[in-house]
Amino acid sequence: MCGYVQRALETAELERLLEKIGLEELTGDLFSHSPDQVEHFYPAFGGNPNRKIRNLIIQHEGKPRLVDATWWFDCTAVGDELRVGKRTSFNARNLDSPFWKGALRHHRGLVAATGIGESKVIDGKKHQFLMIGNEPFLLGALYRPFSNGHFSCAVITRDAHLKMEPYHDKAFPLFIPATKDFVQLWLDDTVMQSEVIDELLAHPKLTATLQVEEVKTFKRGSVSALATVLEADE
Repeated sequence: MCGYVQRALETAELERLLEKIGLEELTGDLFSHSPDQVEHFYPAFGGNPNRKIRNLIIQHEGKPRLVDATWWFDCTAVGDELRVGKRTSFNARNLDSPFWKGALRHHRGLVAATGIGESKVIDGKKHQFLMIGNEPFLLGALYRPFSNGHFSCAVITRDAHLKMEPYHDKAFPLFIPATKDFVQLWLDDTVMQSEVIDELLAHPKLTATLQVEEVKTFKRGSVSALATVLEADE
């Protein structure tokens, strides 16, 4: 499960990430559209369509662009607004389901992030863990465009990862390799299926080194020099 995403915009590494993956043209928009230096994204629980992942990276008419997408895939366009559905769909897990297949073929997106939050029930008590990357990283997402100009999205998750099991043992967010070739392939809405993408979905990897610390709240939490280090997979 992935139910919290953080993006710290004061870091120059975020600019370098966009340049590394060939999307430097989005840099100005990514920074100018944000009112905050640190952005906090939560799923649209409670039916709130304004709970969005801002500046989701997608491709439209062959060109990359940024959109704000309600973090809940199951939505319906109603007039000029989105209505959030009842199906829990902020994460996309069973990608063999018809519910996700169309988006997986044509509407793959990217979340540029600097941190995520995970939780786990231990001895009957819920514990929350903030995970901050040593550098910004990419998460895979699926999105839906609506006729009224709005978007909804879900973060892709896979089976639990061994390194992450102490903090969440049910699912693992899909980290996307930060390479120009893979990002181009991932965003290309004309590529319905690819062996490279299928391999990543079947064998996901932790592509970022994460500093992990237990926190009371994700938004107000931070990691210290005593944080546990999860090294990126080789």
